[in-house]
Amino acid sequence: MLVASQAMTAGLIASNFDTARPTVSKHLQILTECELLKQEQNGREIFYHINAKKMKEVADFIEPFRQMWDDRFNKLEAIMKNYKPNN
Repeated sequence: MLVASQAMTAGLIASNFDTARPTVSKHLQILTECELLKQEQNGREIFYHINAKKMKEVADFIEPFRQMWDDRFNKLEAIMKNYKPNN
C-alpha cells in the first residue's frame, strides 16, 4: 500500500496507477469511510495516510479464515503428492 510509509495526496497516489483520477478518488473515499485511511488537510491539499489500528482490526478478523484455508490447501497438497493416476 502506497500510504503505508508516508502520507500522500490523491494526485500523487493516482499517478502510480494507470486509471482515471476520479476512480482513484472514489476508492480513497471508500477507504476513508471505512476508516482504513485517514485524511489530513495541509493548506489546500488533503493527505491520506493509513489507519494502522483499523488495518489491524481487519487483519485480526481475517486471520482465522487465512489459517483455515492454509490448512485446507496443505491437506490438498498432501493428498495430491500421494495421488497416482491410473494409466
